[in-house]
Amino acid sequence: MLTPMCGRYASFRKAQELAAAFDVAPEAIAEDALGLPASWNVAPTDPVRVVVERAPRPTGPGASPGSEESSRAKEHGADGAAERSLRLARWGLVPGWAKDPSVGARMINARVESLVEKPAFRKAVVARRCLVPAEGYFEWRKPAAGAPSRTPKQPFWIHPDDGRPLAFAGLYEFWRDRSRADDDPLRWLVTTTIITGGAPTDDPALAEIHDRRPVVLAPEHWAAWLDPHQDDAEAAVALLHGPAPRLVPTPVSTTVNSVRSDGPELIEPVDLDTAG
Repeated sequence: MLTPMCGRYASFRKAQELAAAFDVAPEAIAEDALGLPASWNVAPTDPVRVVVERAPRPTGPGASPGSEESSRAKEHGADGAAERSLRLARWGLVPGWAKDPSVGARMINARVESLVEKPAFRKAVVARRCLVPAEGYFEWRKPAAGAPSRTPKQPFWIHPDDGRPLAFAGLYEFWRDRSRADDDPLRWLVTTTIITGGAPTDDPALAEIHDRRPVVLAPEHWAAWLDPHQDDAEAAVALLHGPAPRLVPTPVSTTVNSVRSDGPELIEPVDLDTAG
């Protein structure tokens, strides 16, 4: 049985390039997102860039990033226009009701089949949807039957063949650290999860590597997925079942198996007869 996980990806494009690709105004790039270094081996709990669209936040008492008042911000302001921005989040979703942020390490993925039922995701799918930009992701194929017992899984770099950035469908949440003062800038933790679905039946090359993959949204669905005025969960989830960009699996070295490894050599193709 293959594990239903997408647990490693690469994001090495500059923030300004991502902003242009995702129609984010330069002034809407958060400072911490601007300074995030390139990574060829993004792992769970790492800081990652996300694209979000949020309506103007109210400034009155009780208006906080994760509050109900803030989530209804579209009812405030002159026109309720939403702003698309590039921000930073920690990979591994922490629901607002969680007692401890450590639960995020177990919520790096959200299965598309159960988004509207799972307590950890059902509110976020209504009000806090995002895109997680990536260049591609890694997946591991189990050794063939009869292979020596210590044979490692073979990693594959799965990426678009046109060089464009991918947009993983994601959710994000705000978690309040109540041990910190109200004026502490670190009192709010922003976290994200990547939605996964079944491997496409019309792409046997990917299905043979793994039975799950991150849901990749085509550009024509980005705006609808991000739209903060769309509060119909079923309509939002329907967007996740549309055609996705074609991806290419490339075998790479097992060096990527270690989360401590990083660098462009991790996505260099190898000959399967000599991979290792």
